[in-house]
Amino acid sequence: MTHLFQIRYNNTQGTLMRILMAASRRGLPMPYVQAMPVGDAHEARLLLDVSDKQVAQLYRDWHGTVDVFDVRSMQAAEEGWNASIDAGAPMPPASTRIDGQSRSAMA
Repeated sequence: MTHLFQIRYNNTQGTLMRILMAASRRGLPMPYVQAMPVGDAHEARLLLDVSDKQVAQLYRDWHGTVDVFDVRSMQAAEEGWNASIDAGAPMPPASTRIDGQSRSAMA
């Protein structure tokens, strides 16, 4: 399943690299990566094709990364995910309901 991940972090030395390495060391292709400042923090958005087990592993890794303070994801539908990215729309927390299904953090 393709998921869009939103990771908020304090931009200190090596934080973005540790975020990207969590996906890279699992051999996951990253067709979309965007990093940008948001207020006093920074945000990285990654589009990854992952299994439920990999989602849980990524959440665990990112929550354990120094200076990462928020991780969210949503299932990227074929249509519509691109508009949310381009508009910079906030993503729902991992425990909210999306399309009638309850999604919760698996970490």
